[in-house]
Amino acid sequence: MAKMCEICGKKPTSGCNVSHANNHTKRRWLPNLQKVKMVIAKGQNQYVRVCTRCIRSGAVVKAA
Repeated sequence: MAKMCEICGKKPTSGCNVSHANNHTKRRWLPNLQKVKMVIAKGQNQYVRVCTRCIRSGAVVKAA
């Protein structure tokens, strides 16, 4: 189960925490994934892990 949006493919990105003393330590930014029941076909529903951007933009049709 990867930390990836099943609609847009958004994945974790990496970078550095930078302290006041300019020390660099590795860190990751994770996408805000939600488990949503989605309509995939006529009368068929399925749970998918999607990012909040896809939910907000209307790329996902939520099941009733």
